[in-house]
Amino acid sequence: MSQNIKGKLSLVGLSLMIFTTVFGFGNIPVAFYQMGYGAIPWYIIGALLFFLPFAFMVTEMGSAFKDEKGGIYSWMSEAVNPTFAFIGTFMWYASYVIWMVSVANKILIPIVNLIFGNSANTPSPFWISLAAIVWMGLITFMVSKGVDTIKKFTSVAGVAVLSLNIILILGAIIVLIANGHPATPITLSAFASSPNPTFNGSAVAFIAFLVFAIFAYGGVESIAGLVDQTHKPEKNFPRGIITSAIVIAVGYSVAILSVGFFVDYSQWLPAIKAGTMNLGTVPYMLLQSLGESVGHALGLSTAGADLLGAIFARYIGLSMLLAYMGAFFNLTYSPIKQLITGTPQKLWPGKLGKLDENGLPKFAMWIQCAIVVLIIVLNFLTSQGGASEFFLILTYMANVSMTLPYIFIVIAYWFFKKNTTINKPIEFFKSHAVATFLTLLVLIVVIGANFFTIIQPIVDYVGLPAAAQTSAALSQTITSVVSMVGGPIIFSIIAYLMMLRYKKMTNK
Repeated sequence: MSQNIKGKLSLVGLSLMIFTTVFGFGNIPVAFYQMGYGAIPWYIIGALLFFLPFAFMVTEMGSAFKDEKGGIYSWMSEAVNPTFAFIGTFMWYASYVIWMVSVANKILIPIVNLIFGNSANTPSPFWISLAAIVWMGLITFMVSKGVDTIKKFTSVAGVAVLSLNIILILGAIIVLIANGHPATPITLSAFASSPNPTFNGSAVAFIAFLVFAIFAYGGVESIAGLVDQTHKPEKNFPRGIITSAIVIAVGYSVAILSVGFFVDYSQWLPAIKAGTMNLGTVPYMLLQSLGESVGHALGLSTAGADLLGAIFARYIGLSMLLAYMGAFFNLTYSPIKQLITGTPQKLWPGKLGKLDENGLPKFAMWIQCAIVVLIIVLNFLTSQGGASEFFLILTYMANVSMTLPYIFIVIAYWFFKKNTTINKPIEFFKSHAVATFLTLLVLIVVIGANFFTIIQPIVDYVGLPAAAQTSAALSQTITSVVSMVGGPIIFSIIAYLMMLRYKKMTNK
């Protein structure tokens, strides 16, 4: 990390911090699986219309409230009011609950890859859900005991996952040079359409992919904490944000393009239609395919290429397993602790607001575990499709829930700019008209992307032939929509009722 002599982050150091916080390897195979080369324009649009303006917004609010311990709750409470702030923060926390549901349901896949060296045989939703429940209970138990050594051990996962990006691009270039042409042809039409039958021909599904692009830039709100650690933040912070946005957008674009160097999408289609390839398994099958392609490019025999593919598959299995472990050890307690410590203690009934001697909200963590397990069970019981449909619903659940809190933060920013009593050490947008325009722009992008994502199952059902519009298909459509909107709505109602109870208590 580049720092100056005073220990403050330099422009290069700041840009690297933002890059490592936001850039995620898992977004690359998912993007290519969904859209092929057509994902690239949406990632650029996401950077221009969401990442850049939103990063500037949270930086302004973060610098104004840098001494507050409540994080985004303090921002929204000071800018709007405590009720708005608590609902938005509770929804932000709820997004991590849904994230835990989604990722816990994928934990069996890296384990299968690590052991067998491939993920051709996707486990059934029953075993996926059972493994998720065991995983959630085990992680909660270990974190509640204060197992810091394992958390430190899993920090090596960051290096492993970062190396996956390097392996992907270098391996793709080797294959391209050896073959003399990309496996998936590069044409102008390829950037404006999708080879995936789920997206191709559906304008709603095509636009709905924007929520994936927004999700790929998730975590940008956490960079506000770097303001006071940056040398000359008034000058270096906007430069760092712009630099990192360009690097991340170009990085995603180059990586997605590189996948087409060694993957012939037409050969993926049978696996996609058969359900053996899905959003849960595609990262592992992608690396296995890369290993085999590199093996052939280097002149290895078929057996040698298959062996290299198995090695690549095991490597990503190990890397992703470590990454999941590190993320879970942190996110099992960090969001709920910030939520509890950043809000009034009397908001929390019973033991929910209490921390143990290690500073952990142990009781709240076990309640959180029970909620995650309940959602896993309900999702399994209501999912009538196979593994592909199962992972699709989980992915959309996570994407929608993780991007909805941005709406609250953006609205709070408008009130923040309007409030002249708040001291604003850093202001990128001094004009209220500009701030209003950017607020509306980001709101339209985020709300629009989520709206099209939520209505996509309905549009797909209506577009089915009359004979295919069965009660089972209708039930699956309802399940998909409810899965995406049910969680945020329920958590918002709970947050409102908790704040209502708190206000009655304080009034008394």
